[in-house]
Amino acid sequence: MRSPEPSGFPSKRLLFTPGAAWRAVLPLLFLAVPAEADPVKVWATGAYSFSDEMGGFRITGASGIGTKEDPLIIKEELNTATPVTLTIRATKPIEPFGRAGEVANGVMYMRIDVLNNSALPWVEFQFELQEILDQPSVFGDGLSFDQRNKTPDNIWSSNFADFERKFEPYDQLLFRNGKVDPLKTATFDFLITDYTPRWTFYIVQDPRIPTG
Repeated sequence: MRSPEPSGFPSKRLLFTPGAAWRAVLPLLFLAVPAEADPVKVWATGAYSFSDEMGGFRITGASGIGTKEDPLIIKEELNTATPVTLTIRATKPIEPFGRAGEVANGVMYMRIDVLNNSALPWVEFQFELQEILDQPSVFGDGLSFDQRNKTPDNIWSSNFADFERKFEPYDQLLFRNGKVDPLKTATFDFLITDYTPRWTFYIVQDPRIPTG
């Protein structure tokens, strides 16, 4: 004989079986979970890694070891005409003046190829070194655009005729007298020296647009 149902229990069946109920609820749960952001791309080459984690641009390639014959070549796409920050980290042991590519030796010949995807022309382009994010790199930290060399022959750009270096209170390298039109690429060559190498440092890249 069938046992009577407890008092107050509805006599009609549930509209969903437990399995069907979960199948109905799960899509709603997934809708409530925010989509995960795209992972930051980190490129490693030589004794360093290069990251676009600060946003505003993306790295599209990296190669080389940092010597004059085989410079560190970083390819980028800037989607803005405001400053962006490239994060550089040592991935191998730090050894000042050691063999390039095998250790982070504090001597980095660099070439940066930048695609202007900002929809605005650039009439100047400035690089600034920082050992501590958002703080000027002062003389005593050892990091500079080859500060000890008073007549550098390794600073060049495909699109700008002149450059100017500043060392106090900032370590800055400004390229001027030229232009980079939208969807065009500019190349910049320079040497970074760091006589007291750190595991992490930064290059702030600042494209300048016409003011008139």
